[in-house]
Amino acid sequence: MEYLDRIYDASAGYVYDPSAATALRHDTRTSVWYAVGLLARDQGDDVAQAMTIIRNVIDAQFKDTSDQWYGDYQQFPEEPTVGTSAYPPIIYDTWDPNWRELIGTAFIIALEEFPHLIDADMTQLMHASLYNDTVGDSYRVGGVDDDNLYPSYTNPSLMRAIITGWTGRKLGDQNMTNSGETYATEIIRLFDRADTLSEFNSATYTGVSLIALTMWAKYAAEDSVMKGKGKEMLQDTWDTIGELYHAGLKNLAGPWDRAYGFDMQKYFGIMSGHIWSLVGKETSPVIDKVYMMSHNSDFSISPLIAILSNFHNSLVPSTAIQALKTFPGEHMVNTSAYSIPYDSFPRQVAAWLSEGISIGAETFNESVVGGPAINPSQFNPAVIQWDTGAGIGWITLYATEEALNAEVGPGYLNLTYPRGTSASQFQFLVSPFETQKNVAGWQDIVGLNVTVSGNMDPTTLNISYSLSDQVINDFRFWNFTYSMPANGTAIPNVLLEVKLQT
Repeated sequence: MEYLDRIYDASAGYVYDPSAATALRHDTRTSVWYAVGLLARDQGDDVAQAMTIIRNVIDAQFKDTSDQWYGDYQQFPEEPTVGTSAYPPIIYDTWDPNWRELIGTAFIIALEEFPHLIDADMTQLMHASLYNDTVGDSYRVGGVDDDNLYPSYTNPSLMRAIITGWTGRKLGDQNMTNSGETYATEIIRLFDRADTLSEFNSATYTGVSLIALTMWAKYAAEDSVMKGKGKEMLQDTWDTIGELYHAGLKNLAGPWDRAYGFDMQKYFGIMSGHIWSLVGKETSPVIDKVYMMSHNSDFSISPLIAILSNFHNSLVPSTAIQALKTFPGEHMVNTSAYSIPYDSFPRQVAAWLSEGISIGAETFNESVVGGPAINPSQFNPAVIQWDTGAGIGWITLYATEEALNAEVGPGYLNLTYPRGTSASQFQFLVSPFETQKNVAGWQDIVGLNVTVSGNMDPTTLNISYSLSDQVINDFRFWNFTYSMPANGTAIPNVLLEVKLQT
């Protein structure tokens, strides 16, 4: 709460946006998370400030039922009116449909955990807001009006299901209740195929999904499909996390469907908040100066993690908790994840973890480049991480193809583009090194011996360094790019064989 206290503007009843370069704009989502935290702390005028924030946010909620963004919330109170010529309705830009979920879930947590602090009038106002939120969210259909909310878009889908089901039961709207149950069933059907979330292995969004699953298990009605399945899905997800998390490196092994960085000790992933609550800050990836971590604005959700932690943590398998504390030793992980409609078959995930190193990758055939989020800056289909002796080193494949065959094993990563051509490239982003300022080839990689072979043209290797306008999620990197022989017909392939330096 100290992180949020220092950026709260009591004169406005909003929190300043904690992101960089926002020129003292306020932020609606962060303000709501802070309000729930104020209710939990309940000291001095905390409750009064929380009520001010919540009322401000609801007063500014979009209430025109003819708008696609009906029931959503402003991103910041200073913004122009969405839908005007100067501020046209651009999804995930001038308005963000996922804020219905992120704010709606916070309201439900407040109403469930602190009803004694919220008077009858405010309770009624919050119920009305959740009703508008839910009805507006029903406008969302994947593939329509530029929206991408399919059941495979895991984190908002899980939140949508509990908000819809909970609100329907609370307000006695059977159609709304049934809609929540139906949507939850679609998510469950996709999950049950391999006991994995479609939005797989994300240090940020798996963390959001765990909050939603905790709400399923804690707040859903006893006869809801979400009640029992929420607990089961949460535990299965933690089993997978326990297998992929490398406690020695304090990082999830790859691949990462959606990542906001390449080292969890340098950017804040919401998963790190859960790990902190389970095993303590010192054992987690979170550094002392969390406000200096990249993407630290997501730390603002921590009040929700803390409030739910006693219940959530009681459900986490002991084997997963132990894996967060101590690396269990060399092992392989083989699983899969499926994102309809983007995947033609489930993505096949393989990872090898050993002392001081991890290699993880996925085989996929998709209709887009950059994973289901269609974002190469977030999608990391093949990753190597290791202990350099002075921090974490990483090599990640930058996504340029719609399909990849990946083989992973002890000390190797074998990558093939089954739909590749002579125009294909293998672009590897490589971490900078404190002890090696200049990198001219694989021989300059610190802490790791790398041998590269394959049918790409080795003479085409081009190495460049990211300039200030070429960073990815705030991270600078070396780019090692291989091209294929001109006019060649071979299926592009590259093999990386690696060994820790001793």
